[in-house]
Amino acid sequence: MSMHRVLTTLGCALTAVLATACSAAPPTEPARPATGTPPATTVRTHDGPVRGTAHDGYRTFEGIPYAAPPVGRLRWAPPRRAAPWSGTRDATRPASACPQRAGEVPGGSTDEDCLHLNVTTPDGAGPARPRPVIVWLHGGGFTTGAGGSYDAHRMATRGDVVVVTVNYRLGALGFLAHRGLPGSGTFGLADQQAALRWVRAEIGAFGGDAHHVTLAGESAGGYSVCAQLASPTAAKLFDRAIIESGPCTGRPDRPFAPSSVPLSTARAAGADLAAKVGCGSARDVLACLRRVDAARLLAAQEADQQPAYSTPLLPGDPAAAIAAGRFHRVPVLLGNNHDEGNGWAAGIVRAGHPVTPDTWPGVVASFFPSPGQAKAIVREYPVHRTDGGPVFGAVIGDADFACPTARTDGLLAAHVPVWRYEFADEHAPPLTSGTPPFPLGAPHASELPYLFDLGGRPRDLTAAQHRLANTMIDYWTRFARTADPNGPTTPHWPRRTVLSLVPDHIAPTRTARARHHCAFWNALG
Repeated sequence: MSMHRVLTTLGCALTAVLATACSAAPPTEPARPATGTPPATTVRTHDGPVRGTAHDGYRTFEGIPYAAPPVGRLRWAPPRRAAPWSGTRDATRPASACPQRAGEVPGGSTDEDCLHLNVTTPDGAGPARPRPVIVWLHGGGFTTGAGGSYDAHRMATRGDVVVVTVNYRLGALGFLAHRGLPGSGTFGLADQQAALRWVRAEIGAFGGDAHHVTLAGESAGGYSVCAQLASPTAAKLFDRAIIESGPCTGRPDRPFAPSSVPLSTARAAGADLAAKVGCGSARDVLACLRRVDAARLLAAQEADQQPAYSTPLLPGDPAAAIAAGRFHRVPVLLGNNHDEGNGWAAGIVRAGHPVTPDTWPGVVASFFPSPGQAKAIVREYPVHRTDGGPVFGAVIGDADFACPTARTDGLLAAHVPVWRYEFADEHAPPLTSGTPPFPLGAPHASELPYLFDLGGRPRDLTAAQHRLANTMIDYWTRFARTADPNGPTTPHWPRRTVLSLVPDHIAPTRTARARHHCAFWNALG
C-alpha cells in the first residue's frame, strides 16, 4: 500500500472520529429534566400522529420517518414517501443510524431502515407563533454519522428556533454509481432533499416556520449544503445556508476535505465494489448487489466516499457551479477552524509516521506528487526539529479548509450576503480520548460542542467558553431568523471580514488569508 493510501485511509478514519466525536454516543433514553418525568406530547403529521417527549423548556420528537425504508428494490433508488401509519407513533427515542462501520455509532449499524429525522422545538412554538427552522446535516466523510448524535436543545431554547437533525444514506449505499441506475452517485443528497421537502410540508405542526428554513452542516454536512446550493432540484427548499468546515471548492486531490467526483469516476468505483462482492460478472449486476447484505458492502467499500456530479441532481462540480455563479441566491454564513488539520496530523504521527526534517519531503510528496509542488510546500512550510506535527497540520488546514473557505467566501459574496468566521479557541475541549503528541488548538469539528451537546452529553466548558457558546448560538440563530447574524447583544460582525471566535475576545480581522498562506496556495493551484 502506498504512503498516500496509508495516510489517506487513516485520515478518513479520523474524519469519522473528529467530525462528530464518536466517544459521545447517542443516549439510549431521551434526556429528562431533573424535576421528574414530564408528560409526553403528541403532534399530528400528514402521515400520522407522533408522540414525543416534553422536557424543561422544549420538546423532542425522535425517529420520525421522512421517506420509505430504502430496502429491497428501493436500495439505490431515489427516496420515496414514507407510508402513513395508524395509531400514534412513538417518537421518544432515536431511530437506527444509517449503515456504517463502528465508530461514532458503537458497533456500527447495518439497518437500512434509517431515513428518519429528529425535531427539537422550544416551548411556546406552535402554528400560531412559528419559529425559524434550522435543518442540520451531520458530518463524517459521507461514511459515518447520525442526526441523533446532536442534542440541539441549547440551540432551540436559547435561540428560540426549531432544529431538525437528519439521517441520510452513507457510503456505498448512499453514493454508488452504475450505468443505467437513476440517481447514481447522489442518493444521500437526494435523501437530504426529501428531508427538506418534509420540513416544508410538516414543520408547521411542530411550531416551525416553513418559510424560514436554514440548511446547515459541518464537514461532509457543510459540503452537502454546498451541493444543495448548486443543485437545481433543491430550488426553493431552503432560505439560508450555514457551512462549517466544508468549503464548496473542495477537490479530490486534497483528500482531507469533502469534495465530489465526476460520474465516470464514481461508476468505476461502483464497478470495483461489484467485483469485490462477487457481482461484477453477474447477468444483472444491480439485482446481485441488492442481494448482498449491508455488512459485506460496508467491508468492501472504499474509505473515500464522495457524491458524483454530471448527474441530474448535481449537473456540475459544486466548485465550478459556485465559481460561475450558478447557485441558489440565499444568504450564507460560513467558516472554518483555526487549526483544522491538527487532528489528522496528530493521528498520523501517533500511527507511526513521524514528521521530521528528514521525512517531511516524503510526507508532502505523498499528498502532492508533483515534484515542483512538493518542493514549494517544503520551502513555504519548513519543518524544524520538534514542530513537524503542527507544520503538517497547518498544511492540511490551509490547503484543504482555510484557503478554500476564503475562496468560497469570495465567490459567494459576489452574489449574496456572506458572513465568515474562524473558530479559534486554542483550548477547545478535546473530542477524542488520549493525549495528543502536540497541542491541537482548534482542530476540525472542535466548534461543535459550542453549538450542540454531542451524544446528549454536555462538554466541560469553562465560564468563558460558555459565553462563547452562547454568543455563537446567538449569531447562528439570529442569522436563521433575519438573514443577518448581528444584533444588540453580540459584538458587531461586519461583512467582508473574518470574525475570530475566541473566548472573551470576539473581533473581526482582515489577516486570515495571510496567516493561512492563501496567496501561496492560490498560486500553487
